[in-house]
Amino acid sequence: MFTNWTGLAEIALRTTVIYVFVLIGIRLAGKREVGQMTPFDLTLLLLLSNSVQNAMTGPDTSLFGGIAAAAVLLVLNYLVSRLSGADRRVRRIIEGSPTLLVHNGKAIPDHMARERISADELTRALREHGCTCVQDAALVVLEVDGAISVLKYDDVHESVKPQKRLRFLHRH
Repeated sequence: MFTNWTGLAEIALRTTVIYVFVLIGIRLAGKREVGQMTPFDLTLLLLLSNSVQNAMTGPDTSLFGGIAAAAVLLVLNYLVSRLSGADRRVRRIIEGSPTLLVHNGKAIPDHMARERISADELTRALREHGCTCVQDAALVVLEVDGAISVLKYDDVHESVKPQKRLRFLHRH
């Protein structure tokens, strides 16, 4: 049942490399909420987890080898979350930054294309937030967690003149 210390160190190294690789891969794949996962996304996630299993433990298929790999994953996840919580630059690298999709009632097609947000997805998000069209939205932001936030002109303080609304938003 006990794997030798060299074997455990190898599992820890393999697991760390796979963790970093998958983290980078998911980060590059873009922002999606878990609830927004398509069947393709879910299939990819399941196949990905299965494909890296053997790469983490190597020839060691023992119970202790699996526990060691799981423990390393949990520790790495804890360390990454602590580090990203403590340092804004690390958080931006790991989580990314919000993306502006609509500014002053106008969609930004380049940003939408980069984030792979279709016009239909944007329209659906606007409807969910009570907007009938893009022109009703002062700002629409794709958050780092994949959620789409919408700030309607109606939500902006009524005493602010329309041309100054966005400056008002950045200050408050």
